[in-house]
Amino acid sequence: MSSSLPPEVRRLIAATLVNTFGNGVYAAVGALYLTRIAGLSVAHVGVGLTIAGLVGLIVSTPLGVVADRLGPNRAYVVFLLLQAVTMTALTQVRSFPLYVAVAAVTAIADSGQRGAKGALIAGLAPADQRVRTRAILRVTTNIGMGVGMGLAGIVLAVDRREVYVIALLANAATYLVTAALVRWGMPKLPPVPRATGPSGLTALRDRPFLVFVGLDGLLSMHNAMAQIAIPLWVATATDAPTWLISVLLVTNAIAVILLQIRVARGTEHLAGAAQAGRRAGLLLALACAVLAVTDVTSGAVTIALLVLAAIVHVLGEMLQSAGGWGISFELAPAGAQGQYQGAYAMGHQLGDLIAPFVLTVVAVSWGWPGWLLTATIFLLAGAFIPVVVRRARSDSDGLQQVAELPGGGEAGPVTADRAG
Repeated sequence: MSSSLPPEVRRLIAATLVNTFGNGVYAAVGALYLTRIAGLSVAHVGVGLTIAGLVGLIVSTPLGVVADRLGPNRAYVVFLLLQAVTMTALTQVRSFPLYVAVAAVTAIADSGQRGAKGALIAGLAPADQRVRTRAILRVTTNIGMGVGMGLAGIVLAVDRREVYVIALLANAATYLVTAALVRWGMPKLPPVPRATGPSGLTALRDRPFLVFVGLDGLLSMHNAMAQIAIPLWVATATDAPTWLISVLLVTNAIAVILLQIRVARGTEHLAGAAQAGRRAGLLLALACAVLAVTDVTSGAVTIALLVLAAIVHVLGEMLQSAGGWGISFELAPAGAQGQYQGAYAMGHQLGDLIAPFVLTVVAVSWGWPGWLLTATIFLLAGAFIPVVVRRARSDSDGLQQVAELPGGGEAGPVTADRAG
């Protein structure tokens, strides 16, 4: 899978596997640790995560500037080490205020490492391999998370405080190992001096790019759709067996592992990336429409439609990811990959904040009208992405590729690459 990539990129893939293995362990045990062992209420955990999400959203772009100024390697290592500290501190949480403080610092570290990692990918991988590298890393993430969540079953089965603490400390250790792989296994990318690099506010002044970030954030609500809305819909609004929830989640994970790299082909260029965003909105809208139909079906028909919706959904999910990677890399000016990757991450953070409300209160609670309204949101968000990208490229004097975007003129060589 990665044989044609530079050795330093393969090292980054190995680091990602280690990191996401630990994240998978925590994803499976974190909520139970906080409520059963640390003594927090479910409401406290929810409020803490919301506050942390807002903090991460606010600092994402400024920390991307830090990555540009320090150099992606150094910044990535610093934020990984900070995550190791906060994960260790989590083992000492016994009160809500302390949990909020730890969660907020964790969000800062997570936002910082996202921007730094994006800049590192942009610097290590050849321009035409950046999106493919992102796709491989997403596959790696799914594998690492899956293995971690699987092994976390042992922790959940034992269900004792000391075992939960060991799991959290094991996750902290994976941050240290990841930092070591980055620190000593990759060439050091030079920092961008303040005097010669773009202003630290460049991304936040780039209005077309920020509009793209918002639209991409709306599309990224597909994460909560798969993990929250569809399971709730299956369990509360259909007559499908609850075991089907696991089937749908496994289908999603397997599809990403098998198809993400293939789906990402052609999105290295703005033409293919913009098309991917539009098609992602269309597919996610179609998945919502299929789910709306299950409000009035029953038996085997409902099961078949739910499986169809899951397949269409994951195709849209993969296209949204690939299109977003391509656009965020291509629209970033030289010397500003860190801050643009940080700004790009804001869209996903925004999507994570609003998705639970939109998808539970509107889609699940309102039934088929709610799903059709959600479908409209996805459809419009995807449809406007090519328009915004044309404007962004025009503003940065890249007029040659504007003509190649959907609806922007005659097909050119980039379109031919996409078709291939």
